[in-house]
Amino acid sequence: MKTVTTLLLPRLWPLKRPVASGMMKRSFRLCILGGIGAAFWIGIFGVSMRVLRYFRGIEEVGDLILAKLLSMMLITVFSLLIFSAILTCLSKLYLSKDLSLVFSLPVERHQIFIARWLESTFDSAWMVMLYTLPVLIAYGIAYDASSMYYAYLPVALVPLAAVASGIGALVVILAVMVIPANRIRTLFVFFGLFAFIAVYIAFRLLRPERLVDPEAFATVLVYLHALKSPDFPFLPSTWAYDGIHGLLAGDAAQGLFAASLSLAATGLLYCAMVITADTVYFSGLSRAQTVKERLLEPRRKPALKKSRLPGPVRAFAEKEIKTFFRDQTQWSQVFLIAALVVIYIYNFKVLPLERSPIQALYLQNLLSFLNMGLVAFVLIAVTARFAFPAVSLEKEAFWLVRACPVRIRTYLWVKFVIYFLPLLILSEILIVGTNLLLKVTPLMMGLSTVTLCLLVPGVVCLGVGLGAAFPDFNSENPAQSVTGWGGLLFMMLGAFFVGAVILLEAGPVYRFFMARVKGHALFLSDWIFAGVSLAGVLVLAGLAVWVPMRHGEKKLTEMDI
Repeated sequence: MKTVTTLLLPRLWPLKRPVASGMMKRSFRLCILGGIGAAFWIGIFGVSMRVLRYFRGIEEVGDLILAKLLSMMLITVFSLLIFSAILTCLSKLYLSKDLSLVFSLPVERHQIFIARWLESTFDSAWMVMLYTLPVLIAYGIAYDASSMYYAYLPVALVPLAAVASGIGALVVILAVMVIPANRIRTLFVFFGLFAFIAVYIAFRLLRPERLVDPEAFATVLVYLHALKSPDFPFLPSTWAYDGIHGLLAGDAAQGLFAASLSLAATGLLYCAMVITADTVYFSGLSRAQTVKERLLEPRRKPALKKSRLPGPVRAFAEKEIKTFFRDQTQWSQVFLIAALVVIYIYNFKVLPLERSPIQALYLQNLLSFLNMGLVAFVLIAVTARFAFPAVSLEKEAFWLVRACPVRIRTYLWVKFVIYFLPLLILSEILIVGTNLLLKVTPLMMGLSTVTLCLLVPGVVCLGVGLGAAFPDFNSENPAQSVTGWGGLLFMMLGAFFVGAVILLEAGPVYRFFMARVKGHALFLSDWIFAGVSLAGVLVLAGLAVWVPMRHGEKKLTEMDI
């Protein structure tokens, strides 16, 4: 373990760097990140407490529902940990750039594997564990648990994360023996998509919307009776549930027995990993260094037709399109977006609006207005995945961009055009499709489509401009560049932009709608208010387009290559 500890020391060295230079800037960023994380943590805790207190007030079935919710949550957490561990272990064990240096050291192979596995376990589990704690703490407060319950939580969660990481590592090691590591990453994207669709279909088959239908109450009672059926006894999540549930009920013996099962499974899995790694780890790593990365060879895409655009601009546009289709981690996610569109629209189809006690016309238009914000936040997420890393994807070859006879401003606007049209089409499909299912008024249909037409350019310019201002040319994948300070700033400014536009439109829309419902004409003050709000929306949209693109251009121009 002394050698393993030495291999882990590079992870701790950045903490020892002097913080005199740029200390204020780093402190500010850490405060912002910590504040946002703390807000999410407190929000999860508050919602959990509200839900737990509500169900605890229901006699007979309240505790049964809460027990089943705890079991379902732990199964979901365990599944997320396994999938996250697979992706992290694949990167740490086979695709990291420093592996050739590490394997040149005079250490045993299994020691390198153990160090990398420990890193993978921490990287894949810390966030899931951190945001699972508020729910479990809320359970302890709701059930008036003793201090032993809170001390037991790490004993239950750490082995759960270790077992999930061990399963992920074994899956990766065995899979790499069949398919090289640099190709298997693309397969896991598809596996993740199929797993997501399968889980969603299983959830939809339960038809949770029946719970708002009084006629289905007898079916709900049958369902609650079925909740008493036991879980799978050999799942590690079941052991964690048994221990936590036992401590909530004051049964320390049950918690001790469940913890013993978890620790024994962790030790057994650790031995299996070390034996497997000593046998096949190095051979799998060698194959990853010698095999081409692409799983599927893309067909040659025809060049863009001759146009009136200048030659360098047309060349950059062709390069951007070809690069997108050549990178299978990029174009394969188009399938995920297509599934997202279908699921998003289908959720509106199954809404039981006709049984709602609220007036249908009012509820439909209210949902349509709120839906604008939801579609805009989906737009921000997709932009963060594709448009924000667009400059960072140039990587070490960015000096070629600087050497070309094209201004940085033109280069950024080419990227804007490439991503603007697909994202505009995606947003309009979502908003028009859901509005048709909601059967909204022509006013709301027109307002929604026009608002999205104003939001999309601003969000895309925020993504491209801030991605240029905070490039990460050393990132190994596009998703990694979004996790930095620039990605967080983009998310915050994008949410502020969308929220400000929705708030500016809320007042005039309410006045117009209430005038129609009550059957009276609009006053002059209503039209003036609407004009001022429209002017504010146009000003915000213009600033969102102009400011980030100018800022990104300035930062890239000043950058030393």
